[in-house]
Amino acid sequence: MSFVSQSCLLEEKDICRTSKDFTDDVSKAVKYFLPTEIAVHNTEIDCWISYHDVVYDLTDLCKIWANKREIKPILAYAGKDISHWFDHEKNDIKHYIHPVTGVLVPYCPHGPIPDVTPSVVPCSTWRPLDKCPWWLDEKYKKGYLTKNARPCRILNVLVGVQVIIMNFVKVCEEDSIRRIQERALIYNENGKSYTWKFEGKDLNIDLTLTENGIPDERDRFVACGLPEDYYIPCLMCYYNERSNNNTDE
Repeated sequence: MSFVSQSCLLEEKDICRTSKDFTDDVSKAVKYFLPTEIAVHNTEIDCWISYHDVVYDLTDLCKIWANKREIKPILAYAGKDISHWFDHEKNDIKHYIHPVTGVLVPYCPHGPIPDVTPSVVPCSTWRPLDKCPWWLDEKYKKGYLTKNARPCRILNVLVGVQVIIMNFVKVCEEDSIRRIQERALIYNENGKSYTWKFEGKDLNIDLTLTENGIPDERDRFVACGLPEDYYIPCLMCYYNERSNNNTDE
């Protein structure tokens, strides 16, 4: 790496460090998302992407660079993963040695992108980026990409076994029961007024499915020659009438 490139990289990390310090304290509150959830945010006015298992909302960046050439590669990959743009070890945009100039320059196979100097020829007017580049800026961070999307069923016991508010839906392995409750609100707005149980035992809503003793057994089923959906855990929701009456009062 050239001295100029090293200096630029150090400056960028210094600029971003302050922002990262503030976000470290709240990292535990960041949500996890399924790839399918990211895929629906694929427009100029609602643009999410993921890389290095982190989800970013680049909608504001799209507004800043609206109608400019540099934003087109990001819009083309809206709702998708762009990890192949980045060096996993350095957590930075990939670079390569230009075959003509011999200069270390950013690798942008899809065209120029925001916060990347387009020039590949050394010149006296070159200046390092005076701000944190978007791929290191924590303000765009939305959450994390789940390590495992697992199936789950949720049954509303109040209205009978034939009404299932979420049938074979996938949730994040890292989701707590509380987060799964939030996901279920689109099916039942009173979902938090229920006691959630599994096999007759109350679930700790601050723990994940696995932490509540409900492991993902799909690999075991496949190893035994069974289909991976041979058994899908079913969470049972029991309505809390007393809790609802207290709310009405």
